[in-house]
Amino acid sequence: MSTKKLKTVSLDTMIDKHVGKVGTKRRDAFEYELKLELLGSAIKEARTHQNLTQEQLGQMVGVQKAQISKLENNFTNARFDTVIKVFNALNAKVNFKVELSKQKLSIA
Repeated sequence: MSTKKLKTVSLDTMIDKHVGKVGTKRRDAFEYELKLELLGSAIKEARTHQNLTQEQLGQMVGVQKAQISKLENNFTNARFDTVIKVFNALNAKVNFKVELSKQKLSIA
């Protein structure tokens, strides 16, 4: 029976290899989509934690159920104010990190 050693590599190495290096168009698009995915997941998790339906949350925010569904499933680029309204309705604290050149700003 042959034993084969598996090589262990970091997630960053795998992403570099299969998606592209940091700063490339393909990598930037991947990271943007990932951030949207995380945002949608956070909205859904907070909503379900509070036992709210998409329709109920939509009514609280003033948007249709379909808009909440799109936010949770990353089918749309939502307006910034809509995202803020959603998190406010869920009584969730939101933090944003903005990077300008070599400066870092945190908005809480």
